[in-house]
This record gives sequence, C-alpha cells and structure tokens, in this order.
Amino acid sequence: MSFHFGTCRRVDRVQHPGGLSTEDAENRLISGSICAHNIGRLAVSLQHHLRTGRVSRVSQTKGFYARDYSLWLGWNNMRYIIEAAVLHGRILNRTTIIPSYVYARACEFDNSVCAAYATMVNRGDATGNDEWRQLPIEKQMAWRIPVSLMFNLTHLHTDLYHRGVNIFSDSRVEPSLYVIKNEWYDAGVIRVDQLPHTMQERGGWNITHGQVGSWAITEETPLSKALHDAMTSGASVLDWDTVLVVVGDNSDPIESESSSASGIASTLEENGWEVLYTYGGACGSDATKDVAVPIRQAAPRSLLRGLYEDFGFIEQDVLLLQGEVHLGRNPGALKFTTLESRERYTQTVLYDFRLTDDVIELAGQLSTRMVEKASGRMWMGAHMRRGDCNLVATLKWTMEPSFEAHLARIKRHLRDGRDILRFVHRGPLYTYNVPLGQADRTPLLLDPPADHDPFYIATDERDRTNLTYLRDQGAVLISDLLTIDDRRIFGWSLMLTDVLSVVEQATLAHAAYFYAHAHSSVAGGVVNLRASHGADPRTALLEI
Repeated sequence: MSFHFGTCRRVDRVQHPGGLSTEDAENRLISGSICAHNIGRLAVSLQHHLRTGRVSRVSQTKGFYARDYSLWLGWNNMRYIIEAAVLHGRILNRTTIIPSYVYARACEFDNSVCAAYATMVNRGDATGNDEWRQLPIEKQMAWRIPVSLMFNLTHLHTDLYHRGVNIFSDSRVEPSLYVIKNEWYDAGVIRVDQLPHTMQERGGWNITHGQVGSWAITEETPLSKALHDAMTSGASVLDWDTVLVVVGDNSDPIESESSSASGIASTLEENGWEVLYTYGGACGSDATKDVAVPIRQAAPRSLLRGLYEDFGFIEQDVLLLQGEVHLGRNPGALKFTTLESRERYTQTVLYDFRLTDDVIELAGQLSTRMVEKASGRMWMGAHMRRGDCNLVATLKWTMEPSFEAHLARIKRHLRDGRDILRFVHRGPLYTYNVPLGQADRTPLLLDPPADHDPFYIATDERDRTNLTYLRDQGAVLISDLLTIDDRRIFGWSLMLTDVLSVVEQATLAHAAYFYAHAHSSVAGGVVNLRASHGADPRTALLEI
C-alpha cells in the first residue's frame, strides 16, 4: 500500500511549507483529482506522472483506492477517515488517494488576514454542503490549505507501502474505474479486513467468482442459538462479557486475547461463531474513534465478509468507495479477524500518522510553560467544546448548556484528577494496551498538582466575556502561552483555528491529567496521542 494526493474538485498549484513547490513535491507525492464524475482529470494526472516516471511506488501496488472524502468535516473527522482509507489501501494492495488539501473552518483574526496566506472560499459552495447557509456570510468562509500542514506526510509516505504488481505498463491507457456503491460496503453483513484461510476451511467458504463467495449452510447448535438469543435487538455482534456468560468460560479475558486458539475461541468456532478484534473507544463512545481501548467481540461466521475477498480481485486501475462509512463504525471502518491485524492498524494510527515536527516542538514548549505556571508540578488540562454550541446542544454533544455549569463540571473532575495523580505518583505506572507502549515517567518525576494550581483549557469558545470568566476561574488558554516568537517561528498557519487546535491536542497529550467529553473526535485524538506517549490510562477521563 502507498498513497498519493487527490482531490474531489481540482488540482491546485500551491506553495508548500518550507518553500517546497507543488512541482517539487510531485517527486515524492502525486497530485491528482478523484471523484466518480471526475475520473477524466485523474486520467490526465496519472498519464502525466506515468510519462515522467513519478509513480515508482504507485506501480508497486495493484492500482488506486479512493474515497468520497467529506471535506466539510473538521480535521479530526478527516484524520480518522484518512486513517481508514490507508488501512483499506493496505488490505487491497492499492495506492490510497488522500486529499491534497482540507478546509480550515475558522481564522483567529479577521478573515482577510488568513485570506492573505490561504485561499478563502465559501464553505458551502466548496464542499456542496448547505449546513452553514443560515450563518452570517463571514461565518461561512473556509480556507483551503495543504493537508501536509495537518500531519507529517513525509513520514507516512516513507513508512507505509509494500510491493505489488505493476499494472501500469502502458502510460497511454486511460485508467479504468470501479465504484463500490455505498450499500455494498456492509449492508446486512459485518465488514472485516480479510477471511483467514483457516476460517474459510472451517466455515466451508464457497468461492462463486473472483474471491467472492458464501458460507456453507450449517445446522444451528444449542450454543449458537443461545448466543443469538443474547444479542440485543438490531445488533450483529456480541460483547465479550456476554460471550463469557453464555459460554460459561471463567478464564481471564485479557490473558486469553493473545491466543485465537484458546478454549473459548475454539468453542465459538465449533458452533459457527468467530472472534473479532476491534476497539471499544474511550468511555465506550463511538465518536472518539480512538484505538487505545482494544476489545474483542463475537459474531456469527455467516455474517462476515472480507474487504479483501469482496474487492481484492477487482482489476480496474481505480477502486472508489462511494459515500461515507465512518458513522456508527469502529476505527478503520471494519473489524479485524486476527489480533495481529488489529495491532498493525493500531501502530499505523499511533506511530505512522505523526504530527508535524513544528507542532511537536511547539507543544513541548507550551507544556514546559504550563509546568512553570504550576511551579514545577504536574499540570492538568481539559477540552471544552463550546464554539459550535448551538449545534452541539441540538445534538446533545455538549456537557452543559450553561457555560458556568460546564466549567464547574470540568473543575470538579480535575479535582478528582488531582487525587488520582497523587496515587499515580507513588507508582507503579501503567500504559494503554497498545503495541510498543513505554510508560512516560513524568508522573514519578514531578510532584502532583497543588489545590489551587492553574489548569489548561483547550476550547473553541471565542466570546470575550466567557474567556475572561475562564481566566478568573484559574484557566490558562492557548493565547496565554503563545508568544510572538512562537507565531513567527511556526508560521502563518497558526492563525487558522484548525491548525491551532492540533497544537492544543498535542499540548494536552503532555498533560498529567486530561478530561473531556466523549462525544468528540478531538478528545479521541488526544487519547491516541497520550497512548503513543506512554501516558497512564488512569490519568484521562472521557465522560458521556
């Protein structure tokens, strides 16, 4: 799997950070265009790059994998959609097309200031979404920026690809397109990455064409019926605790996870069910899309369909998944049939999708300043979602309708966090159950917070009265930590709220204790960063 840039509208020649022009960048990344109605532009782009020999990595995969990216969404939603697309490209051995740009949704200064550095567009016109039409015209604006401002593309490009078959032997042939209709993805089935050979054998997988097939019809056993009866209405999988109760297994569920041949797994397999590996989400919320809480589930084998089996045989040059598949689905937009596959994806999310070096460096400096404000002690932080209060209140994504009540709730949990840190400070330390986890020793090296230490608040609230209230209550905001030198060194993109939010996420990854609402992909992004940094899972609370 490799990847290249693509957009759903046009190819722009923009100046990249550090003075790297689009033409220079094409030596490593291909800029193209992709949509079901836009395949002609992609053909022109591919032919150009095939002629100029700039597709060495593309030619090592079977072709291209593309998505209908929802560019009207915020960055954290876009991030986990891109993460899933990269996973799918790896499974299918295809070059994943990612957006060449995203739309930043707010400017920290007057719109004209950000427009001097990035192309300003009407968000609804640019993305074809009317969600913001009722807002004042100045609130409908967005800024088109290179996706490379949001995460480290160079690192991702270097690490994530493997060799495959070269199908682009004739650069004069227009690339062909195969569209996976949205309803084909997982309607009525459980989408998994791949069906292992051993699973196909025990389930009597019958291939009908290509790799597509169906399971042999088997007689339902008493245990299989009991498992079905235990499923809640509308569910297609069973949580592991329920599985243990139904099967009557008394083994330690954590210890047995590493062995797919364990007794309970074998029992399930003998009765037409399979163990699946996925993620529970912090606080059990689907909205966070974090990969820090691995879980197992069980499902009837007859419902499983592999992404590889259903679409890996497609020979067209471009394979496009139509529409969205992120809502109501686990990270990766599918489940895994092996522990190893899930762990590989976890590593991709935590260690391959890195922040940019500028973000990492600035976040480290801001964390150091927070330690100084806390007189050398650990500091605590929280995410307070308020800027889109009307929307989140309608969708019940906000904790409290009252700003004062919201802050009081945060402070109450930070007080609890202070007590937790006093306990953690004694050791031993733990890490999230993720690959390559190494405990961050900071909680052992710094003293716990004092009762009246300042705390950090990351928020999209911009009302001056509310911001003053935050500071009066002991909160420190990003604007209190940033210096003019920070802005000069980092560059113009820090004026965009979306980029600033990524810096705040990276800063909160250093917090000794973190609190947020679970109905937020921003909070999920922080949890992923904390897991990759080796934070103790006891030092974060996401609340529904």
